[in-house]
Amino acid sequence: MENVIDRLWHDYQSTHFLLTQRLSHDYPFAIVTAHNPHGLLLTPSQNRLLDRQLQFKIQQYKSPYRSLIGAAPDLSHMEKSWAIFIDKEQALELGREFNQHAIYYVNQGRLSLVACVDTVMPEIEMGIFNHRLRLVSELPDISARI
Repeated sequence: MENVIDRLWHDYQSTHFLLTQRLSHDYPFAIVTAHNPHGLLLTPSQNRLLDRQLQFKIQQYKSPYRSLIGAAPDLSHMEKSWAIFIDKEQALELGREFNQHAIYYVNQGRLSLVACVDTVMPEIEMGIFNHRLRLVSELPDISARI
C-alpha cells in the first residue's frame, strides 16, 4: 500500500490546473476534488455523483468557489476539482470527508500539497501557482474519459 501512496504523492506534485480565468491571489484558497476517493479509479458516473455532493457541501460555506480541472502534465489523467476560498483546516476536512489523500492550498500565490492525514506525507511547497495554471476557453468534458 505504501508504494501506491508514494506513487500518488509523486503524481500529485506534477499536477497542472486548467481554468477558464485566473484566480485572485489576494486571499488564500484550496483546491479540492471528490473524484477517485482513496486513489481508486471510479467510473465517470460515480465521479459525477461525488462531485455533485462536494459542490453541495461547498455551497454551504457561502464562500466564492470556481470549478477547474486538476490534470497530469500530458493531460492523460484529469479530475474535476474546485477552488474554494476557505481556510486550510476547512479544506482538509472536506478532503477527509470525500476520502482524498491530499488537497492543494494556495497562499500568497504559492501552491502547496497538503496530506489530509498528517501521518501520510509532509506538506510540500510546489512553487508559484500561476506556473501550474493553464488557461482554457472552456473546461474539457472529462465525463467520457476513463
